[in-house]
Amino acid sequence: MTAMTTAERRGYQQICGADGAMMVIAADQRGGMRQALTADPEARAAISNAALGETKADITRWLASAAGCILVDPICAVPALVDDGVLDRQTALLIGLDASGWDTSPEGYRISRMVEGITARRVRELGGTGGKIMIYLRSDTPAANTENLATLDAVVADFAAEDLLLVVEFLTYRLEGESPEDYAARAADLIEGGSRLCLGHGAKLLKIPYPGSAAACAAITRLAGDVPWAVLSAGVDHATFLAQVETAMANGASGVIAGRSLWKDCISLDRAVTKERLTTIAVPRLRELQAVIARHRTAA
Repeated sequence: MTAMTTAERRGYQQICGADGAMMVIAADQRGGMRQALTADPEARAAISNAALGETKADITRWLASAAGCILVDPICAVPALVDDGVLDRQTALLIGLDASGWDTSPEGYRISRMVEGITARRVRELGGTGGKIMIYLRSDTPAANTENLATLDAVVADFAAEDLLLVVEFLTYRLEGESPEDYAARAADLIEGGSRLCLGHGAKLLKIPYPGSAAACAAITRLAGDVPWAVLSAGVDHATFLAQVETAMANGASGVIAGRSLWKDCISLDRAVTKERLTTIAVPRLRELQAVIARHRTAA
């Protein structure tokens, strides 16, 4: 595994809090955010990228400013967050490279999509502290990963050439014909296997699904060595995520990159409602997460 360069480490320090732990607010979702804004399919389809950008601006202003870093997409959120003065000077900025959804191969494998034109240089031009790529992986099915790992290799090389921090995220998924029970039984192995693949392809910072148990978290920590890893919320409820973070931090995680568990029931097409819910519901949730993280960082 390759260590971070000085510039990458500086970027990593900026997305961490004073305690050295990651606490990043993920707001790069598009489809998932539209679903959270309204249950009405027609109203959802009518939400423009500009309107979605306003929601992301509210999350940045009222929630991420209390966390220290925001992860957003390059379609709805930037450069407006910077140019309109929404982003606090002390809030770091991660920019996601991945597009919404996925393509499907003839075999039924998920092929990750990237937003066209978003390179490491463009992330820098948009004011980004670093970038984030998400790919789909099935570590038990090598043929499913060929195209996505080639995409990862190209992005890792691009960010290395620009000497810019890159967060590598992967998600697993059910194969065609695989039962939910069989998939659930494989989940921990798939997360460890996906982490191994990403590390082998040059990842210096991982964002991964909750591995499933204390033993599985400890296995990721041993596998990653000096590479920090953050757990994502995957939209679970706040109480569930708090327990997951407790276990992950106790077993070597370096922090959290979380979105929907904090804000999914706090955003509204009425921006006044969004502000009220973010400040009275989401921020207290964030403080609870920060307390869990701080407790384990202090113990370390």
